[in-house]
Amino acid sequence: MMNPFLQVAIGGAVGATARYSVYRAIAWHGPGFPIATGVVNVLGSLLMGMLAILLSHRFGNHYAPLLLTGVLGGFTTFSAFTLDALTLWERGQTGGALVYVFCSVILSLAAVIAGLAIGRGIWS
Repeated sequence: MMNPFLQVAIGGAVGATARYSVYRAIAWHGPGFPIATGVVNVLGSLLMGMLAILLSHRFGNHYAPLLLTGVLGGFTTFSAFTLDALTLWERGQTGGALVYVFCSVILSLAAVIAGLAIGRGIWS
């Protein structure tokens, strides 16, 4: 079995290349709205769910670092976020799932705003 770190590295390169390909294909035909990001997030979440079940039921999790963390993590980290949120929900941790979703979205938006402000303060 391949080293998990190597699996993630290889998968991440594949996923990031796939994401860039989707961005290029949709940006070529689409408007200025971030359609490509939406497509990548939804498609990545769909694939995350399908592969999580396939790996756990048929192949064990030996390829999870390559496919889930690597390929889909490189394609979209949103897919990992959605799987984590749904896992909490399915475990009956409804409050935890809601807090996780709310905090992830709000804190991520706040972090981007803070990063922009810090970046502008340093490099502008």
